Amino acid sequence: MERITVTHLIERIPTEAAAYLYLEGLRWPDKPVCPHCGSINDHYYLKPSNDVSRKTRTGNVSERRVWKCKDCRRQFSVLTGTIFHGSKVPVRTWVFVFFEMCANKNGLAAREIERRYGVHPKTAWFMAHRIREAMKVRGAPMTGVIVADETYIGPDPTKMNAERRAKRVAHHTDKQPVVSLISAKTGEARSQVVANVRGATLRKVIDENVNKLGSVLYTDAGSQYTALGRRFTSHGTVDHSAGQYVHNGASTNKAENYFSQLKRSLDGTHHHVSREHLDRYLAEFDFRYSTCKMDDTERMTRLMGQVPGRRLTYKGTTRP
Repeated sequence: MERITVTHLIERIPTEAAAYLYLEGLRWPDKPVCPHCGSINDHYYLKPSNDVSRKTRTGNVSERRVWKCKDCRRQFSVLTGTIFHGSKVPVRTWVFVFFEMCANKNGLAAREIERRYGVHPKTAWFMAHRIREAMKVRGAPMTGVIVADETYIGPDPTKMNAERRAKRVAHHTDKQPVVSLISAKTGEARSQVVANVRGATLRKVIDENVNKLGSVLYTDAGSQYTALGRRFTSHGTVDHSAGQYVHNGASTNKAENYFSQLKRSLDGTHHHVSREHLDRYLAEFDFRYSTCKMDDTERMTRLMGQVPGRRLTYKGTTRP
């Protein structure tokens, strides 16, 4: 496949009609797949009378390419049933933002999308969250050597000004606990927002994401991991308080490296992330970390394969 760059996209997608064709090539490299019934039959392309555009029910002109399923007889487009479904943003803009979200190593702020593509701030924010929704992992449980660690995301009360600090309850913190699991073999990362880092909470996260049969767990010396480690083939620990970072082959350095990149990017790019939406930001950085060995073209192609069935509504992303 031709290497995807910003220059490449500008040359290949001069119009909205070209954007639909380009997106079809990414999603359906062989032939269109009906999103309604999953059929891969030779579907019908409903060609407009002028070969380019057609009028919609509201009288507007659209360059959307419409197909009709040969089996279920329903109409569909490359946007149907995906994160792009129902969006009024031009497909050309979507493709560019989609590529930037895959290519920017430190993430892409909604304000940057707003300035570069001339969309409303809320539109830019919602576009980014729809793409992050597609980045969420829905794979099989991880196996092999699993590195587990936790961190806290949020403001540091000790660095607040005197007025804000005076309003706070003693020992209270706004930091949000986050647990990350990283496969030492594949480099896949899975992070999750949790209420606390007690043993029962961590056990639930590990049970959902790891196949413990034949797997090895590497953690720090925290007591909450002691009982969890017995459920694995073996459990290696490092005692950071004693200056240990590698002990008998066990290490949590992969998780520490991930947290370092995550926090720098959140602080530098987004500055502030709410607890309500932190899970999607974690999904974004999990995806980028898990695909760090891929180039931008491979990463974009992989993410395009995850857009079906990931619809997200604006109401579903905002507070009631």
